[in-house]
Amino acid sequence: MIVQADFIKKIKDFGLNTYEAKLWTALLSRGVSTAGELSDIANVPRSRSYDVLESLEKKGFIIMKIAKPIKYMAVPPTEVLERVKKRIKESADEQEKTIEELKDSKVLTELSLLHTQGIETTDPHDITGSIKGRHNIYNHLDYLIKEAKKNVIILTTEEGMLRKYEHLRKTFKKAKERGVKITIYTPLTKKSDSILSDIQKVADVKPTDTKGRVCIIDNSQILFMLNDDQSTHPSFDLGVWVQAPYFGNLLSSTVVKHTK
Repeated sequence: MIVQADFIKKIKDFGLNTYEAKLWTALLSRGVSTAGELSDIANVPRSRSYDVLESLEKKGFIIMKIAKPIKYMAVPPTEVLERVKKRIKESADEQEKTIEELKDSKVLTELSLLHTQGIETTDPHDITGSIKGRHNIYNHLDYLIKEAKKNVIILTTEEGMLRKYEHLRKTFKKAKERGVKITIYTPLTKKSDSILSDIQKVADVKPTDTKGRVCIIDNSQILFMLNDDQSTHPSFDLGVWVQAPYFGNLLSSTVVKHTK
């Protein structure tokens, strides 16, 4: 049985490796079969077939029939899908429980102390970094806003404002509830009319013709983007993060002054 490589890649979304995907699809085509037959059909080495079939059985994809020779029966794909979903959910719940337990553990306390002491002894010139990819940029911005104590100033494009609100609306809301003032300076057109009222519930939105992409947190941490978001693929967007209170104060006052 010849199975297209693209099809095998899609089957891997079920959490299978290449050999597992090949043997499972081979068994689906037969219904019931022996390890030797499946090895020949799927072009999987016989020396690996039994281990792979055992793995598929543990994952709930197949059932082993007690017979001589031993035969295997495929579980219907719809049932397999439900089992995969259940396994993923159970794994996620267990990981979430572990992470929640870490919040109150001595390990986190010691790690936080280690980080604080490390920052205190770090040369200010070292507290900077480059961040590649819009997803990673938003993750770092999310972290910075969660740590904000007083204010967040964002200068961005209209599309950038809409994207940030989509990704960070919960973080914006929680920051406002903590008393953090969020101000967004951006060009405004009819494109944002439908959602502008929602954004204004968590941030002051002020129209401006000034072009730029920069975020300033508590006048001390700056995240600015080096590329034009209109001509840059999200994967290649590049941000630079700097922790510099003197520069942060100067930049925030400049943004406010020139965007009025």
